[in-house]
Amino acid sequence: MPRALVIIPTYNERESLESIVTRVVAADHRVDVLVVDDASPDGTGDVADAIAAREPRVTVLHRAGKLGLGTAYVEGFRIALDRDYDAAFEFDADGSHPPERLPSMLDALDDGADLVIGTRWMPGGRTENWPLQRVLLSRGASLYARTLLRSSIRDITAGYRGYRADVLRAFDLGAIRSNGYCFQIETAWMVERAGLRIDEVPITFTEREAGASKMSRAIVVEAVWRVAAWGIGSRLRDLHGLVPAPLGGPTVISEGQL
Repeated sequence: MPRALVIIPTYNERESLESIVTRVVAADHRVDVLVVDDASPDGTGDVADAIAAREPRVTVLHRAGKLGLGTAYVEGFRIALDRDYDAAFEFDADGSHPPERLPSMLDALDDGADLVIGTRWMPGGRTENWPLQRVLLSRGASLYARTLLRSSIRDITAGYRGYRADVLRAFDLGAIRSNGYCFQIETAWMVERAGLRIDEVPITFTEREAGASKMSRAIVVEAVWRVAAWGIGSRLRDLHGLVPAPLGGPTVISEGQL
């Protein structure tokens, strides 16, 4: 039975943090929580410390400033490995990810998946309280990345996911260059290119009720150019035989096939 560390990066999430951490801890006895706070000026770090003081399954990492989503997860992964967890999860602090899906995602890892993704864009998955423009933007971003990277992952931009610790140990985490939401694309594609098993389970993604989105023009621009560069580079390497494709290709299956 896997023990997992759920990593929750925070920046100005004071209003939602206590509720979401409480739900994560209650969702499954196999998980602990690491809050990674980037010196939130609204006092999120103090809220996290108060939670950790009364809940032994919660710990807090305070960072010196707003250092970005990608570096927060990489630091969290390293802590998970140092503490000998069997898996590490990425999880949003804004309440958009349903903690109640953690048991199914943990079971997928226990069944042999190397990466499990909580997916919006598959049968049984959906979004809630999203305007049409937001849905089209998200679906378009996923299609853009899947097409350029020749990926079979249905929701490659999804931020709700869990990795087996052995997978994280096998990759050079220091080589990951993305620091915005593009981090999700890079790491999922890294696992897929290695020919490892990826499971996707449907989730309901709910729009935040408090706080402000961290999406920015710079984050979008980073994703557009990095994905284009990876896709073109991959095709050139394959064309010239510099990096052979994994034998048999990656295995991508859904919850209904488990």
